[in-house]
Amino acid sequence: MLISKLFFKNIALLIIIINCSSCVDKRGKTQTVNEALSKESLISVSNTLVGQPELNFSIHEGKIYNKFFRQGNVAAHTVLTAGTEPRLVVAFPAGNSGVSLWFESVNEAIQWQEIHNIKAITQTNSDDEMLYGVQAELISSAKKLTVKKAILSSVRVIRDYLQTSDVPDIINNEVTVKGNVVTWYRDRLDGIGGYKLQVKVLQGTVTSNKDETVVFKAENNLPLKIEVRALTGDKPLTPIPKEQLLITNKPLDSLDINILAFLSYQEKLLAGTWRFATYFGRDTLMSTRLLMPILRPVVIEAALGSVIERINSYGEVAHEEDIGEFAIIRHLREGEKENIKPIYDYKMIDDNYLLAPVIARYLIKNVADKQLVATFMNKKTASGLTYGERLVNNFYYVLKHASAYAKHPVFNNLIKIKDGLNVGDWRDSGEGLGFGKVPYNVNAVFVPAALLAISSLYESGILSGYLHHENLFKEAKNIAQIWKEKANKHFKVTIKNQIAKDAVRGYAKKIGVSQTEAINDIANQDVTFNAVSLSADGQAVPVINSDEGFALLFLNPSEQELERIITTVLSPYPAGLLTPIGLLVSNPIYANEKLQQHFTPSHYHGEVVWSWQQALFVAGLEQQLLRTDLSKRIQLKLRKAQVRLWQVIHDVRAMSNAELWSWSYHNGKYQIESFGQRSSDKTESNAAQLWSTVYLAIANPNAL
Repeated sequence: MLISKLFFKNIALLIIIINCSSCVDKRGKTQTVNEALSKESLISVSNTLVGQPELNFSIHEGKIYNKFFRQGNVAAHTVLTAGTEPRLVVAFPAGNSGVSLWFESVNEAIQWQEIHNIKAITQTNSDDEMLYGVQAELISSAKKLTVKKAILSSVRVIRDYLQTSDVPDIINNEVTVKGNVVTWYRDRLDGIGGYKLQVKVLQGTVTSNKDETVVFKAENNLPLKIEVRALTGDKPLTPIPKEQLLITNKPLDSLDINILAFLSYQEKLLAGTWRFATYFGRDTLMSTRLLMPILRPVVIEAALGSVIERINSYGEVAHEEDIGEFAIIRHLREGEKENIKPIYDYKMIDDNYLLAPVIARYLIKNVADKQLVATFMNKKTASGLTYGERLVNNFYYVLKHASAYAKHPVFNNLIKIKDGLNVGDWRDSGEGLGFGKVPYNVNAVFVPAALLAISSLYESGILSGYLHHENLFKEAKNIAQIWKEKANKHFKVTIKNQIAKDAVRGYAKKIGVSQTEAINDIANQDVTFNAVSLSADGQAVPVINSDEGFALLFLNPSEQELERIITTVLSPYPAGLLTPIGLLVSNPIYANEKLQQHFTPSHYHGEVVWSWQQALFVAGLEQQLLRTDLSKRIQLKLRKAQVRLWQVIHDVRAMSNAELWSWSYHNGKYQIESFGQRSSDKTESNAAQLWSTVYLAIANPNAL
């Protein structure tokens, strides 16, 4: 069993004093007693970085206040939660690490003021290792804040505590209270670096009882004012400067660009913060695809390179990574020694088929620039393989897994999520696919899109010199055609007109919204849509979904299919997905009552709005309007759909950078609700999400 290294540090120092005049530190360096004691005291010394921060901006979302700060090697996202369940979280992109204080519930909702005097600081711990972080002044309306839990570790540990209220037994802090200063500190489990959270009371008092419960109190009817120092010893990432991100005339201090900058590093792009401040394959690929028109090559190649670097020997794209202390915890759980080596997660299937279309979009566009293409393809991964070799491994994986259906296009040969799992694509909340096993978006869109992209790359000559199984690559276009023509037919659901109308009336009454617009929109037509997934026995999971937007962006659907997508998705809710507060990602109106309970406005992939799914749909409409083979009638329908959806996006622009949001319905109107801030919500939303910045590259063609 691991025991906090700091517990032994004081004992070790006493032994040093009594028994020796010199010792050897954990890195083998000889120290004198005085040096060891001197180093121990350095942990309380901090230095402020000079100069101006590159990023210093805030986002208010409901009862949560977010402050984003980056200067030099310091990048930190401070999250203050108001209300009756107050908390403080500081998340660092470095190692996806963080520090946090969770306070006991209070009877009277508290408020936090905006953060004051934030600055970058560094400190040296007892082993001469540098810690990086921020110092800031916080002001609260609370009369008393009692610390329930202090968690200093990986953001994954903090995130899990949000969900389960559990913390691994091996995560223990040393806490000291001296006068008006409280300090929580712990070394990382492997003894390298560490995490520190120090709170100095500037106005009020702090006390600690025998069980080390820390209590902050306001005094003399004045607000509680504290100074917080939050630091991590995990290795900083290398920021991509804001001015090097985009090819655009947009003002560089816009919120979208600031968020994109905070999430952009040479090593990788971060999916979102505070909960996902590290690499996610799908998020990286979708964001890069949508932002590509305005991204500079350095950003595109940083993003794509991070994905290629993590492809495994089978050709699969990594979905997520366990890094920093969470990687150590994972290794220990699996019976290994303390090990900081990242652990990559390959359970998702959609990102395996997303890579080819995104790579093709970049390389084929630049095929005339032979130097750019050759340099990119010949870059070396950490394993010594070139990007070209890694990409071909993924392409072969796609071709191999798609071949069975091409030979025998039956349900059993479609691409299923992995055995034992109920997640496999972006709807990864467990119930997001309606407990289905065969996702619509993977089979009807991403597989044919990947095959077409592989065919284009092969025919361009870009893959020359990297290929194996070349005959299979020659067949890519034919295999793609079979998938494109046949796969989506498995997912088609048609509801007769009268049944659809009855369903709308009953569902609208059940959830308490108006039915009028929805009934009028259905008129005398049957309703047809693609199921969100198929069950293990091939039955459609009849949930209307926004994934139809993927077909608009990655494929060229027939005119009939285009008309059907627009009609179904943009029908007023509850007939379709469109509401005044955004485009919902799901609507279970035709599902049974048991399944409907898993697709509510309180579910992560339920009847909620994800900003990037709206962006995906309008980007898809724009992509379809570039085609030259569509009739004027369909072009007009596409343009009308653009106007309709962009109006809604414009009306909720203040929420567009958030991960997702929900709604309520009062007095005949839909009202936006911040997701994760109601007791019924199943999880929490990020204030800053990578794929919610994609509006930077998607312009409203109707705007003045």
